[in-house]
Amino acid sequence: MLIEFRVENHRSIREEQAITLEAGRVGDADDPTPRTVQSTKLLPVAAFYGANASGKSNLLAALEFMRDAVLHSHRTWAPDGGVPRDPFAWGKAASEPSLFEVTILVASVRYQYGFVVDDEAFLEEWLFVWPKGRKQTWLEREGQHFKFGDHLHGENKVVEQVTRPNALFLSAAVQHAHEQLAPLYRWFSNMRVITDRRHRRLGMWSDRWLRSTLVTTTSTSQVSLFDEFDSQRLTAFRDLLRAADVGIMDLKVEDDEGDVRVRSRPRRQRVLVRHQSSIVEAWLPLEEESQGTKTLFGVGPVILDALWSGAVMVMDELEASLHPLLALHIVRLFNDPKRNPKNAQLLFTTHDTNLLGTATGGPVLRRDQVWLTEKSQDGATCVYPLTDYKPRKSENLERGYLQGRYGAVPFLGALVSGVE
Repeated sequence: MLIEFRVENHRSIREEQAITLEAGRVGDADDPTPRTVQSTKLLPVAAFYGANASGKSNLLAALEFMRDAVLHSHRTWAPDGGVPRDPFAWGKAASEPSLFEVTILVASVRYQYGFVVDDEAFLEEWLFVWPKGRKQTWLEREGQHFKFGDHLHGENKVVEQVTRPNALFLSAAVQHAHEQLAPLYRWFSNMRVITDRRHRRLGMWSDRWLRSTLVTTTSTSQVSLFDEFDSQRLTAFRDLLRAADVGIMDLKVEDDEGDVRVRSRPRRQRVLVRHQSSIVEAWLPLEEESQGTKTLFGVGPVILDALWSGAVMVMDELEASLHPLLALHIVRLFNDPKRNPKNAQLLFTTHDTNLLGTATGGPVLRRDQVWLTEKSQDGATCVYPLTDYKPRKSENLERGYLQGRYGAVPFLGALVSGVE
């Protein structure tokens, strides 16, 4: 689980900003939402609100960049290509280094891992671990000088020789079968990220997931499943569709014969969805559904996969093309320990104030799960928790946010404040 993330000099984030998923002193004592791991209460959800272009997406993009550096810097970055970072664009910060650091729990072991980087190379890299509650230094790097702690075993010197200036030691180590660092690497690898540039790729992944789960059927037969595990997954996806209230009762895959005159064309399969009304029942191709429904088919399996695996889910604009009630349902899935037994976490940006209000039967977000972003006059992003304002338990957070009571005035703020 993610405990803390720190970043400095990435896009609109100039000064160091930090977010924590440690639970605050809010809510009822019997609230099951925080998960107690090694005597630390951690939250499964963090929501980021703020005006358009205030930098909330950049915060998640920083975590995505850190993930990509761990996964790809050694294997796929060009040896002489420098580092594809994106620093603050104005003033001297553009040439200054950037910092990224996470503190996480993996299998009840705390890791603190981070690095400092400029346009050409990684300047620093460090890893501290608490395997039995006591701090151990495993790695400290300054440029191409590496210092290994006594508790980091394996072919450290071999990995050091193949670690380029623009590659992370962690990235190189796992490519050389460094077993001790594998759990940390897998945490980054298991992270699910949904942003604009990843939607198409995730849609392809979801499509393959559906086609591998559903066996080709005729137009009149029921869906058949490969095994019980796939059956449980598909049931969960059906439940998500019903919660979205898009009118879909079932789904299946069948052959699309296409133009029978072109015999050389490979056989295609297509996903069909079943709509039912009081008058008629019909199976329709998924491609004929609304954009919101197709978005749901793209992100739904990824969200459920994160829940099943206990991964961190990073999602920019949770409510994009989705009904507000579905966003509520997704947040409740992660907050519910029964439906999220592996302690998956959801970090998302949103403008959806329904998650703050009481119109749906009480706020779905705790006050310590809400973060706000605001830009200064020189364009730098500041990130701060809602709890800094110490709102009362009975306070209407949705109304207070729309009125700009907590800063980070949303995109409708000017309209709302102008209404008498």
